[in-house]
Amino acid sequence: MTELGKITPSHRARLAVVYIRQSTSAQVESNRESTARQYQLQAFAAELGWPAAQIRVIDQDLGLSGSGLNTRSGFAELAAEVALGHVGIVLALEVSRLARNNADWYRLLDLCGTTDTLIGDADGLYHPGLFNDRLVLGLKGTMSEAELHVLRARLNGGIRNKAARGELRRGLPIGLVWGEADGEVRFHPDAAVTGAIRAVFERFAEMGSARRVWLWFRSEALPFPTQASGCRDIQWGTPSYTKIHQVLTNPVYAGAYVYGKTRQERYIDEHGEVRKRLKRLPRADWSVVLHDHHQGFIDWATFEDNQVRLAANTRPIRHDGGGALREGAALLQGLALCGHCGRKLVVAYSGRNAAPTYDCPGDNLANGRGEACLRVGGQRLHQAVAAAVLAAVQPAALVCPTWACTCYLKGGNREE
Repeated sequence: MTELGKITPSHRARLAVVYIRQSTSAQVESNRESTARQYQLQAFAAELGWPAAQIRVIDQDLGLSGSGLNTRSGFAELAAEVALGHVGIVLALEVSRLARNNADWYRLLDLCGTTDTLIGDADGLYHPGLFNDRLVLGLKGTMSEAELHVLRARLNGGIRNKAARGELRRGLPIGLVWGEADGEVRFHPDAAVTGAIRAVFERFAEMGSARRVWLWFRSEALPFPTQASGCRDIQWGTPSYTKIHQVLTNPVYAGAYVYGKTRQERYIDEHGEVRKRLKRLPRADWSVVLHDHHQGFIDWATFEDNQVRLAANTRPIRHDGGGALREGAALLQGLALCGHCGRKLVVAYSGRNAAPTYDCPGDNLANGRGEACLRVGGQRLHQAVAAAVLAAVQPAALVCPTWACTCYLKGGNREE
């Protein structure tokens, strides 16, 4: 059977779908010739005998990877149309445009084979329902997935090799900048910026607490430099506790070059979709740690001593229990939690009737501004909780008397 002989009037009576995809937005901007070639498949569909009204272009996935880690609305639409039997042929410039993941690829092949849908690329036309064509398509899909693996392994290998020499340029913390030579790291040319960083380490050596250093900056009304990711401009503002703690725990300030502090993991969220997240690794699992790579604000021995002191200043462990009951009429004392930060709400009484109020001290603890993270009156909260409790126990309240009456009428044990 010739390739054109695979096309029947039944196929031409349905849609010809042209699927267009580029892996990244940068490819969409830079590789415009590839995108133009994919759009030219509309003319190829017309040459195969499909009228213009029955040629549909699906290009919603431009800028999305076909590795299976992204939710591709265009591919989902294509699969749905094929499953409904609305598509006679699927055209793509090459198999890798459709999918670089065998799970997605074979799912599409099964749907096309079941609904008598053809697949066409630059090499020819295929019918997934025919064994030989399915074999060729399977090999193409496997090679497409393997190609992605090889490209990723080659790229990661080059990155890791350069990082092992300390020459891979990545974002540096505030106070340090890259020099002209390979792997050269210098102090920031602004003395005010480096002075603020040095003040953090000097005050910590005296006080031994990151929180006390942070409070010292606030009491002295000293501004602290910040720098947005990928931006060279320095902005000055009131420091947060998190910013001070990040300075004290960053090994780059101790003259070390580090790489591989995090690892990317895949997981399935509550909607059943595959997501990616970063997991922080312990220091022993870091890929690259080069001591004395550049001049730091402190030496490595001081950095390790600081980590020991910070670890000794343990924060209170969150207690999930209800807590001890105390005086007062608050219904939810020791039970209510803040919906913003998860801390337990503190009960305060005010007024002639000692009306309860639930406050969360989260903002005050984190920013020292005397502000409450959450504040809610107790009266309406108590009414809502009481109504929910009564609604929850109402079925049991109805079942128990009914069961007792049934036992009594049947002559059962009345003491039950």
